[in-house]
Amino acid sequence: MAKGPNVGTPRPTILDVGRHVGVSATTVSLVLSGQDNKISPATRQRVLDAVNELGYRPNRAAQGLRSGRTQTLGFITDEIAVQPFSGPTVSGLHDVAWEQHSLLLMVNTTRNPSRIRAAVEDLIDRQVDGLVFAAIGTREISLPDLVRKVPTVLVNAFTSEGDLRAILPDEHAGGRAAVEHVLALGHERIAHLAGRENAWATKARLRGYVDGLLAAGLDPADHPVFSGNYRIDSGYELAMRAMSAKPRPTALLCGNDQMATGAYIALARLGLRVPEDVSVVGYDDEPLAADLRPALTTVRIPFYEMGRMAAQHTFGGTVEDLPAMTYLSCPLVARASTAPPPGQ
Repeated sequence: MAKGPNVGTPRPTILDVGRHVGVSATTVSLVLSGQDNKISPATRQRVLDAVNELGYRPNRAAQGLRSGRTQTLGFITDEIAVQPFSGPTVSGLHDVAWEQHSLLLMVNTTRNPSRIRAAVEDLIDRQVDGLVFAAIGTREISLPDLVRKVPTVLVNAFTSEGDLRAILPDEHAGGRAAVEHVLALGHERIAHLAGRENAWATKARLRGYVDGLLAAGLDPADHPVFSGNYRIDSGYELAMRAMSAKPRPTALLCGNDQMATGAYIALARLGLRVPEDVSVVGYDDEPLAADLRPALTTVRIPFYEMGRMAAQHTFGGTVEDLPAMTYLSCPLVARASTAPPPGQ
């Protein structure tokens, strides 16, 4: 078992390890870097035993000075730190950092422009190797020019100029996957309970919804769209409106899982069962989707994959190899809230 240095004693150096074994610091360095093919197995083992006994750890600061890299990634967010279903973005970034024996420095700015500027300045002053900015809702953002000094990737966000590489969810394909799923089950009366009308994600999902209907030879005008605000109360209100139609829809496609939850409540109040009377599809695949009864069919936003890709390219020095915008698949997650329409 490693003894390690006592508190208050100098940190052991590579020279200390060499003296302990009776070899040069170069030999120790070669063993620790894995470039020890010309070193005898016995010497290699003695070096490793000494490292363990002395509690030697590489000096990251010194390594950074030699390599010009600090093995740290700056991560700036708006509200991701307080939104549980977007936590996988952080996990994707962190997993790559861990694999690279590196660190992630995260700053939550809460959409405050002065905080964003201060965060960028501070992280660059700390000489991070790259920056990732991630947003909770896909949108256009503006960042200070300082970000152009280091490799920078945007996750779920983009600039008006398109000069910073962006990794985005393929919301258009996700919206199309949702409508194609209920069409494949045999539904012909479908209503779309959309989120905020002007949101980028809403517009992209709606285009996918319309394209899916057109590809099936259906007239989108026969399948109403109701605009809401992504909240439970909005899902409830819009579902009540949608179900007042004659004939009423047999499938509701919701702007997100929160609105789908509101639709569940509305349908229960009307004495209708999910999915026996009405199928419901959500969007986002946040944790509550699997916990609802019946479990909610939904479309998953690839938060983890977007975070992981951003970290891989920033740590790998390949940001410039990315296209201006990279779209990652939003797969449908089929659960128990969808079934063929009544009587089929």
